[in-house]
Amino acid sequence: MPALDFTLMTDAGTPLALSSLRGRRVVLYFYPKDDTSGCTIESCEFRDMFPSFIGSDAVILGVSPDDVASHQKFKAKYNLPFTLLVDENHALAEQLGIWVEKQFMGNRYMGVQRTTYILGPDGAVQYVFEKVNPAGHAEEVMAFLRGGVLAAVAARDAFDAAVAATKEPSPASNVLVVAKKPAKKPAKKLAKKPAKKPAKQVAKKPAKKPAKKVARKPAKKVAKKVAKKVANKVARRPAKKAAKKPMKKATVKKVAKKPAKKPATKK
Repeated sequence: MPALDFTLMTDAGTPLALSSLRGRRVVLYFYPKDDTSGCTIESCEFRDMFPSFIGSDAVILGVSPDDVASHQKFKAKYNLPFTLLVDENHALAEQLGIWVEKQFMGNRYMGVQRTTYILGPDGAVQYVFEKVNPAGHAEEVMAFLRGGVLAAVAARDAFDAAVAATKEPSPASNVLVVAKKPAKKPAKKLAKKPAKKPAKQVAKKPAKKPAKKVARKPAKKVAKKVAKKVANKVARRPAKKAAKKPMKKATVKKVAKKPAKKPATKK
């Protein structure tokens, strides 16, 4: 790629010609928008490593389509110690082929593809970081300035491995996870299924059957005994009355005889 040359407005509202930086290496990083998550991470990492870049005699320039006022607010909010350039009509991004169609949450739109150019002292492009991952990018850029492409690749691999190590659980934590999951499932089974079924069987079925048998059998025996007593009493009472009735008939006969004697005396 031939040497880049352009003039853009800075966050201070003054124009800056890239040719004015000849003799120094330039880190020219393009980002989509001020004060968004990825852009803030990337810019703040360059801020934190800014002393190292000064030691390498490198100039950091951030470029986005935001206007001067937006750059000023973004720079003041995060104390960015380097210059931000305004590519408000994204003419430079289009010239470099990094104004592309993007997609987010199913929506398609045009925007800047996150890209970083490393320019040599003569303005020529020494290396291009395409589709940049904002986290850890400042470290890989510094590694390139110090040791070239292989050093930059090694720095990226080391950063990604360190991030992955913080996300993946250690072997000890794996043991804890395995110990927790089996403990929950048996607890639910013991509490629900075995506890309910024995309770229903013991409370309902055995309790009802003995109650019916005990209540019915003794009742029949008592009824038979009562019936026998009543039958015996009924059988005895008529026998006593029959013995007394013949005595009443004898008295009637006597009354019939007495009137027969009275007329005999009148004659």
